Amino acid sequence: MESKAAEIVAEQAYFDRAHQAQEDSRTALGEAAAAAGNAAAARHLRTQGQAHADRLGGPGDAVAFGRIDFEDKDLTLYVGHALISQGGETLVVSWKAPAAQPYYQAGPKEPLGLARKRTFTCTGNVIDDFADVDFRTLVELLEGPDAALLRDLAQGRTGRMRDIVATIQAAQYDIIQAALNRLLVVEGGPGTGKTAVALHRASWLLANHDGLAGADILVVGPHPTFTHYIRDVLPGLGDDDVRQLDVTRLAPDRLRRGRTEDPETARLKGDVRMAGFLRRALQARIGSPEPAERLQIDGRYVTLPGADLADAITACRTLDAPYADRRARLRVLVTDLAAARLGGLPAGRHAALDNLVERLWPQQTPASFLQNLLGSRDRLSAAAGDELTAAEATLLRRRGADRLTDEIWSRDDLPLLDELDELINGVRERFRHIIVDEAQDLSPMQLRSVARRSSTGSITVLGDLAQSTGAWARDTWDNVLAYLPDSQPREIVTLRYGYRVPRPIYEYAARLLPIAAPGLVAPEVVRDGPAEPGIHRVEPAERAGRAVDLALQHTDAGRLVGIVCPPGLRTQLEAALAANGLRWSSADRGELGEAINLVSPTETKGLEFDTVIVVEPEDIVAGDRRGHRLLYVALTRATAYLEIVCTGSPLPFGPVQLRPEGSGGTKPVAVPGVAEAVADRLRAQVPPDQWHSVLAEVQALLGVSGADGP
Repeated sequence: MESKAAEIVAEQAYFDRAHQAQEDSRTALGEAAAAAGNAAAARHLRTQGQAHADRLGGPGDAVAFGRIDFEDKDLTLYVGHALISQGGETLVVSWKAPAAQPYYQAGPKEPLGLARKRTFTCTGNVIDDFADVDFRTLVELLEGPDAALLRDLAQGRTGRMRDIVATIQAAQYDIIQAALNRLLVVEGGPGTGKTAVALHRASWLLANHDGLAGADILVVGPHPTFTHYIRDVLPGLGDDDVRQLDVTRLAPDRLRRGRTEDPETARLKGDVRMAGFLRRALQARIGSPEPAERLQIDGRYVTLPGADLADAITACRTLDAPYADRRARLRVLVTDLAAARLGGLPAGRHAALDNLVERLWPQQTPASFLQNLLGSRDRLSAAAGDELTAAEATLLRRRGADRLTDEIWSRDDLPLLDELDELINGVRERFRHIIVDEAQDLSPMQLRSVARRSSTGSITVLGDLAQSTGAWARDTWDNVLAYLPDSQPREIVTLRYGYRVPRPIYEYAARLLPIAAPGLVAPEVVRDGPAEPGIHRVEPAERAGRAVDLALQHTDAGRLVGIVCPPGLRTQLEAALAANGLRWSSADRGELGEAINLVSPTETKGLEFDTVIVVEPEDIVAGDRRGHRLLYVALTRATAYLEIVCTGSPLPFGPVQLRPEGSGGTKPVAVPGVAEAVADRLRAQVPPDQWHSVLAEVQALLGVSGADGP
């Protein structure tokens, strides 16, 4: 058999040939633009050529990452990011092409006609190594990751998500190529690859559906840092014009943001009842005419009967159109009434008619309307109707800024402004496919913002109920799907394997699941990690300094670090970082750097770091009504190392929770968690040689004898 070194030489020759063909194509694209007959044609060819060149990949990229050899025919296909051909011969097929499917879907039980699958490891276009799966000699292969996947997962993070085209697993590929016309829910635990799968699904759909363009797809993320983290994946796959927004950008532009909201008001503003409330409030701004409206138009007086104007208003009220369009229609009707009375009107606008229309049907913008509504007790009360209580209407009231441009809006105001934008102006932009990540946390009003942008009902929903936190934490997908379009078939698929989080870290975090998400099936973790979680118990005065010292140790080793701290400790952490002369990136400003990142527990969702340093887990748990879920999220952001810095319990389980069981009895839930909390407290406060005595005293106080119970 040919030696591996000799095979690498032969494969490298093929890679060199394909690379030259790729560069020839790139050159030809540039020459076509230069040969254009006029400037407009040249610009068009340059634009088209650049788009095609982007799809070819960078000049320094490997032309392929895999190869498949078929059993029954003399056929070998190389698989890469883009199609490369020369003189009618296909040298490399795109991973998006149907021909590449066996590379992802073949397995020991269903080899799909393959004799062998080869995966390359490259530096640029230079082959360093390859790994083969030979389906002819393979007797049994357990489900799980291959060497190429494990090697990829072991790479350090950079603060940007990478594409996974070389290591897509079969179950992931099935989701990527799922039919376009459906509402697909992709659920999975930490590190199962939900986000990467959805982004690659967008790229695959674009390549395999004629007429579907990048501008037809919208990707919605949970916060700006997440959008910053994923922004390079689709352009790297050759899809530059897909819209990527965080959910707060589904609102009118040019708004000042940053207002904080108390939890009760925030939840009310996310309630779906706000949609009807806003509609009633807007309709209430439409006025009624006087019995007779006397106007002066071009020096002539005219009286418009109030009854005729009322009929015009009623006709406009009943139109199925946005507020602004109905207002424009009313102006036409009022102008026609005046023209009929005067025997005609000169062309152009007439101030008297404009003033009358403004009084009867005031012009509105989302921001001006909402500011005025929230500042008026009477308007709030009138719009409450039978859906909101008087107390809820009062809860919404606030004093606005003196100038509209100075108004500061909260995150919870933004879906209301988006709702008003639709009511007033109509939906301005729709998409044929929408991907919405971390959907389990979105309020009904945020989900309405997503839904109104769908022109087809084709949506890919991503999330994990075990990570659902905040005011709208959910335990079932029904509470999400209720607010999304139902025009397409619905399907929920689960990603079974956890690839990113190492087994020691995930098993540690999963001890929270009996409290955080009882009954939820955890993913099967496929890889081991370099170390067990590090537990660092300190005094309060040492807490920030220890966290910074650990961060420095890991960054010195070339690792991307995320320090996750509750809001109340952020100032201490920033002061300690500054005191040590360290630079850091702050997720609350949408930053994600390549060294140290300071992140709140909520902002960690969807992110990953080589090393995660979680500061004061007890404060994280106490800071959210689903605090155990939030801590679970924070602990599972690590791809290699986890450090916990705490003055109390590193894994707080909270008080025992009891639920009725039958008549008069109770059944403890989360007993392992309570035991862990007791053990942590014992280790922290009592010397080991006194543990037995303390436990004996506890048994006596509880009336418990040995292990037999009361």
